[in-house]
Amino acid sequence: MIAHVDMDAFYVSVELLRRPELRGKPVIVANGTPESRGVVTTASYEARKFGVHSALPMAIAVRRCPQAIRIPTDMIRYREVSAQVMEILRGYSHTVEVVGVDEAYVDLSGSMVPTARARELKREVREKIGIVCSVGLAPNKLLAKIASDLEKPDGLCTLTREDMHERVGHRPAKLIPGVGPKTAERLSRIGISTVAELANADPEVLRNALGPSHGAGLRALANGVDGRALVTDRKPKSESRETTFARDVTDRDELASTMERLGRDVCEGLEKSGYAGRTITMKIRLRPFKTYTRSRTLPARTRDPAVVCGVGRELLERFDPAAPVRLIGVGVAGLAADGDAEEANGPARAAPSAVEGDPAGPLTLL
Repeated sequence: MIAHVDMDAFYVSVELLRRPELRGKPVIVANGTPESRGVVTTASYEARKFGVHSALPMAIAVRRCPQAIRIPTDMIRYREVSAQVMEILRGYSHTVEVVGVDEAYVDLSGSMVPTARARELKREVREKIGIVCSVGLAPNKLLAKIASDLEKPDGLCTLTREDMHERVGHRPAKLIPGVGPKTAERLSRIGISTVAELANADPEVLRNALGPSHGAGLRALANGVDGRALVTDRKPKSESRETTFARDVTDRDELASTMERLGRDVCEGLEKSGYAGRTITMKIRLRPFKTYTRSRTLPARTRDPAVVCGVGRELLERFDPAAPVRLIGVGVAGLAADGDAEEANGPARAAPSAVEGDPAGPLTLL
C-alpha cells in the first residue's frame, strides 16, 4: 500500500506557526503587491472561499478578498520545516519518495495495518510540527495521489481500482497525469472529456488521436493502472531564482543589480544543499511576453557567488535586450553533490564557453 502525504496549505501553515493569531483568517502568501505583477503562492482555506488560489494575480486576489492578510514567502523556512516532516515520514518506511517541499510518497506495504499507520503518521506530524496533512492510501502512486486530494483538508482516504470510477470517473480527464491542455483538446475532438470516458475509450480511436504509446498509456492510467516504483534517490538538476518587475525595466544598472541579488540567492541555496553546477543560465522576458535564455558551461562546477554573478552579468550584457524587461532570472544547472567524483568547487577559468540557443532567436519557456 502506497501513501501519498500532502501538507495542507503548507506555506500558510508554516506561517501560522509563527503567527497563530491569524488562524481562522484569510491569509495569502505571496511576493509582490496588488500594484505589481506578483501572483499568489498559496492561500489559506478561509481565503480560498473567496476564490483566491495559487497562481492568481495579486491584483485579482485583493479584489476578491480585500480583508486577506498578505505575508511574503520565506522559502528558507519552508524548506526547514519540510525537512522535519520528511524525517518523520522516514520513521514509517525506508522507502520515501520526496516530490516537493510539501508532499511525498511513503511505502506502507510492509505494514499489516496501513490505515492505522497513516493515522499515526498524521498525528505525529500534527503534534511534533504543528501542521496538518492529508493522506491518500492506494495500491499505486497514481491512485494515492488522487486519494489524498479527495477529503482535504486533514483527510485520510483509501482508493482502489475498483472504486476509482465511482469516486472520480466524472472528473475532467486532465486529472490523469499526461493530459495537458493540448492532449485534452485532442481528446475533446473525439468526444472524451472525463476520466471514465478516457478509461472506456476505444483503443484504436485513442491510437489514431494520440499515437500508439501515449493513447494506451493514458487509457491504462484512467483505469487505475500505474506500475511506477517509488524513486528514493531524487537529485536536483538545477537551482534557480527569478523575479517579475512591478514595472517594465530598461535601466541596465537595475537589471545588473537584480541579477546579482538573484545569483547570490542561488548560491546560498546551493551552499545549504551541498551542490554545485557547471552551467550558468540567464532567463529574461521582454515585452510583450517573449522569453529568452542564454547559458554558459564552465570548466568546473561552482557555487561561488562571484563566478555565478559574473557570468550572469556577462550573459546579460551580451544579450543586450532591445525592449523593456518584465522578468529576469538566473540559475545553475548540471548539479553534483559535494564529494562526487568531479570536484564541486573548481575555478571558473577563462575557457571557451558554450552559449546555448541562437543569439538572435527567442526560446519560449513553457
